Amino acid sequence: MALRVLVSGSSGLIGSAVVDALLAEGHEVVRLVRRPPATGEVQWHPQAGNIDAGDLVGVEAVVHLAGEPIGAKRWSASQKQRILDSRVKGTRLLAETLARLEPRPRVFVSGSAIGYYGLRGDEILTERSSAGSGFLADVTVQWEAATLAAEQAQIRTVHLRTGIVLSARGGAMGRLLPLFKLGLGGRLGRGDQWWSWITLADEVGIILHALREDSLAGPVNATAPNPATNREFTRALATVLRRPAVLPVPRAVLALVMGAELTDQVIVAGQRVLPDVVQDSGYRFVSPDLEAGLRRVLEPA
Repeated sequence: MALRVLVSGSSGLIGSAVVDALLAEGHEVVRLVRRPPATGEVQWHPQAGNIDAGDLVGVEAVVHLAGEPIGAKRWSASQKQRILDSRVKGTRLLAETLARLEPRPRVFVSGSAIGYYGLRGDEILTERSSAGSGFLADVTVQWEAATLAAEQAQIRTVHLRTGIVLSARGGAMGRLLPLFKLGLGGRLGRGDQWWSWITLADEVGIILHALREDSLAGPVNATAPNPATNREFTRALATVLRRPAVLPVPRAVLALVMGAELTDQVIVAGQRVLPDVVQDSGYRFVSPDLEAGLRRVLEPA
């Protein structure tokens, strides 16, 4: 059945792929944008708390992916505030607006991140695991709590805890690929940090599955079932690209370039996350294994 789906963050790596997939399935897409809207778009101002609820009447499902990129800039105090506000204020505004609609949307898939779990070393983490500590964990806890109005209005709400998304179009791979293609790649820091990854195709697949699957609500880990250490990831990427990967980047160099806090909480840290909920709901991964997933992402069809 075709749905009318509202999508925020529709110009981003994940959002643009979600829009393409929804349109390919015959759904109607309404894009939520901050610039002056074109046909098929609705304008909002999340920082100011402005959105016209009347423009959202008839929306049956929502995919909310908007937010300041985590690793695009060094974490100054002002940048950290932008990261927090862009998630919490926008999500709260949208949730409260959806809760007032009549009829209300049936499902609200709201972006989140595996940063929720904090820094836990080799501990295996599932949706049943507790929240961790640190800036990203604090942001994510508040981000998920901002959907409260939608949940209280009995809108089925999914918190999509996304890991490292693999795509040749950008994201983390956008920074790694140029170095690896030149033979200048290598492990980051010690290399024993866990990278819970997912291909863009599976990320989109899980989002569409969450729209359809009525049993899904609450936290859903959007990560492949076989996380890898950074060292294993480096080796697999080098194998797929047929390039050496023998130049490790010390933590001190990363901290000099990216800042110590961002380096320690994102780049040389990690989480060993498993997608128990989505697998139990019947989703089957297109790319459950790393090397095959990298080949699917990087090699021409």
